Amino acid sequence: MPDMLFVTGRLAADALRKTVDKLELDFAYDVAVLGSSVAALMRTEWIARRLPDDCGCDRVMIPGLCRGDLATIEAKVGVPVVRGPKDLKDLPAFFGQERDLEGYGEYQTKILAEIVEAYRMPFAGILTDAEYFRASGADVIDLGCPPMEAFPGVGEVVAGLKERGFAVSIDTFHPQTIREADEAGVDLLLSVNAQNMRLVPHLRCKVVVIPDFGEGLESLERNVARVDALGASYIIDPILDPLSFGFTASLERYCETRRRHPDTEMLMGLGNLTELTDADSVGINAVMAGIIAELGIDFVLTTEVISWARGAVRELDLARKLMHYALRNRVLPKGLDDGLVALKDTPFETYSEGELRDMQRRVRDKHYRIFATREWIFVFNRETFLRGKDPHELFAALETPDPGHAFYLGGELERAALAVRLGKKYTQESPLRWGYLSASSDEAGRSL
Repeated sequence: MPDMLFVTGRLAADALRKTVDKLELDFAYDVAVLGSSVAALMRTEWIARRLPDDCGCDRVMIPGLCRGDLATIEAKVGVPVVRGPKDLKDLPAFFGQERDLEGYGEYQTKILAEIVEAYRMPFAGILTDAEYFRASGADVIDLGCPPMEAFPGVGEVVAGLKERGFAVSIDTFHPQTIREADEAGVDLLLSVNAQNMRLVPHLRCKVVVIPDFGEGLESLERNVARVDALGASYIIDPILDPLSFGFTASLERYCETRRRHPDTEMLMGLGNLTELTDADSVGINAVMAGIIAELGIDFVLTTEVISWARGAVRELDLARKLMHYALRNRVLPKGLDDGLVALKDTPFETYSEGELRDMQRRVRDKHYRIFATREWIFVFNRETFLRGKDPHELFAALETPDPGHAFYLGGELERAALAVRLGKKYTQESPLRWGYLSASSDEAGRSL
């Protein structure tokens, strides 16, 4: 008879078994898979109705997010019931073992980072941006060009980047620019359709096939068939449209293209979304990386032109690893890597006002302690206890004759106020956490 019965839903069953099998447990166990798809949506009453009176074990563990009274299940099965961790991947830590994230960091999707106006830049500037993008996680450097105008010296730029170990793509429809880049060894051409199809038989590089301008999926199919018949190596890009201009329909094109071409490489460009939406790019990139993983997209093209998209390559690098791991292991992309939680914060606990007042009663010196909850800033020493939201009002109520101390308190109060506003955890004399942006400047990106 097993000592413990792990209860779960259908979607998490395989991941649970793999996780438990890797644990070094000193007791026998079994897994009960109930009818719900999502384990977190199961309530204790629902679980109790589906477990037998004699579950054949000494203990039962239900998922940590299941709501309801454990006594309901205990009354049915006659043995103690416990809630496990809220996240399946925390199960090793629950049993006092290290968390297992074997394979985390692997990915399928390669990132193309576009230097948008490369044709206007000196090679030194192009190289600086290329190095920055490579350090951010880019696999390919894309050279931006005017669509139908020449890129003077493009062959030298491509050759120079190739000599330094970069994979290079070029984004143009200008015939001579394409020929020069191809002769210099460019790896990928963005893009081909009926307008420049005549060039394909003469190119050595792989090409990205797109629909004809102003047309849809059927023109894409025609172009793919023509490139395929020519024996050229290609990637398909159904084109992602901006929000309010057919975004949802373009996602449907990607889904349909994947159904029609299950084994063909595909590319998705995210600039129409991240650059053309008044929103921080980090959340957009996270969601789109999940869609990209589910569709098996092989390449993603991004840019960092507008201010709110700065860091997009690094964000996609983190997001592709997160989503690849979550999809492969059939777990939620939660609690695995918090690098993409940047503006707000990961879950945390704060002291209550009562706990802080108890703490103040034990203070014997004049040094100010600063705490922040989700609503208030608290400042206290042995003589003073203040609560407020405005750092200027709080500062005005403090006795700070020393300029250095005043500077210190002002900085701390402003940081505490920012934490309250954004829902971040504040700890006195510690920096706020900004996800991947908290890394060093070399890791997080170039400095302006």
